[in-house]
Amino acid sequence: MNKELQQFITSEILPQYNHFDAAHQQDHAKKVMDESMALAANYDIDTDMVYTIAAYHDLGLCEGRENHHLTSGRIMRSDQRLLRWFTPEQIEIMAQAVEDHRASAHHAPRSIYGRIVAEADRNIDIDVIITRTLQYGLAHYPQLNREEHILRALDHLHEKYSRNGYLKLWIPGSKNERELHRLWDLIDDKTAIRKAVEDKYSQIINE
Repeated sequence: MNKELQQFITSEILPQYNHFDAAHQQDHAKKVMDESMALAANYDIDTDMVYTIAAYHDLGLCEGRENHHLTSGRIMRSDQRLLRWFTPEQIEIMAQAVEDHRASAHHAPRSIYGRIVAEADRNIDIDVIITRTLQYGLAHYPQLNREEHILRALDHLHEKYSRNGYLKLWIPGSKNERELHRLWDLIDDKTAIRKAVEDKYSQIINE
């Protein structure tokens, strides 16, 4: 890894996550960066690019969640500072990877870089997923009451993570794939998934 690039990302890029919701703070970005680098070890690719893609992948949240992946790509393309370490062609590949990371994307990532950041961003950890789902709802829909937050979370979990959900994984045999199967089983059990969401909600708001 280029040490100067690492310092730039640590001091100039990661602090931008401090302005986002609780589910998308620096800890999330760093987790995606760590997971991306671990996945990259299995491929003969540029790890500086992998690291930078992961750092930039959610910067577009500064303009809202709906099109944040596209905004993140635009931010990456327009950041002239990156030319200190990358060619314009490399920056374009990175911007495309950032655009392709979103779980609801209708097409496969255009490069291995996109597949890696998409996989790393999934982080299929049942406790983390339920926590982030509720945190997002609490941050963006403060008018909802307890039951409405729980129902919103249950709807989101089913829509995204169930057997027929829109989330797709792009690296077969990954630990995410194994964990997703466990999450399918939990979502299939309506009593168990509701209890898990209720318990996490109470933990988050200290009921």
